[in-house]
Formats: sequence, C-alpha cells, structure tokens
Amino acid sequence: MTTTAGHQLAQLNIARLLAPLDSPQLADFVAALDPVNAVADRADGFVWRLVEGEDGNATDARIYGDDWLLVNMSVWRDPEALEAYVYGEEHRAVLRRRREWFGRVAEAMTVLWWVEAGHRPTVAEAEDRLTRLREQGPTPEAFTLRERFPAPTAAPAPQ
Repeated sequence: MTTTAGHQLAQLNIARLLAPLDSPQLADFVAALDPVNAVADRADGFVWRLVEGEDGNATDARIYGDDWLLVNMSVWRDPEALEAYVYGEEHRAVLRRRREWFGRVAEAMTVLWWVEAGHRPTVAEAEDRLTRLREQGPTPEAFTLRERFPAPTAAPAPQ
C-alpha cells in the first residue's frame, strides 16, 4: 500500500457523451450509475465522490464549459484502493460498454493528484489538474494510475 502521510488521492475522469443523457442510446449507462456508485461508496478505501444535482450523481457538473463532457470525481485512500474499484467486476462491466456511450478522444481524460486528508476538490481544481497533465505529462501534481507519484511527505521539523 502507498504511504499517504496525511494525504488522500483525488481522481477526475471525464467522458465525451455520444448522445444526451436522456436518450435511448445512454439508457443502460444511466441505469448503471446508481448501482456502480453504490459499489464505489462501499469500496475499501473510498472516501468521497462529487454529487451535484438531485439525481445523486455528478451529471449536472460541467468542465471546460462543455455540456457534452460528463464528470466523475472522487477521493480515495490511495491508488491501490482506486485501482481495485476501477478494475473490480461491477465497474469493469460498465467499462466494457464505454464505446457505446462515449466518444474516443486523443487527450488525457483522467487525472490523479494528492490532496490533504479531508480536502474535497472542486471541479475547477480538477480541471486545472487535468490541464496540467495534458500540457506537461505526468508530474507529482497531476498523474495517472500508470505513472504514479507518491504522496507528499511532511517537511522535516527544523533542528
């Protein structure tokens, strides 16, 4: 397990919708939101997820001023906990069908970064982190599950 030294892992992933959320094309995806989010909420290492709007999801959140980008943002104990959820059976079932609902994009759509324990990131903060990743590649301030960076360590006390 990653030593987090008073930090937790924030994650943002966005997806470009192929159709409106209320369309028949996205009906199965929308139906899967609550069950998949419930699995996340119960997952070992889960801390928090963005919820905006009355539906209990973040489908009302907007990023980059684009109504076709769907936002998913959460905080986890560490990368291992997030990875266990992402590649767990329930979430993988939805991932397998993502091409039916979301467009392919060449640029990064997922970013991770460390936050102080208890901090709840904003969409604006997440947008900044994703922009950093897109412009600079993985750094300690914005990275991916494939190219991880350790949590910041506390500065040593002056002697």
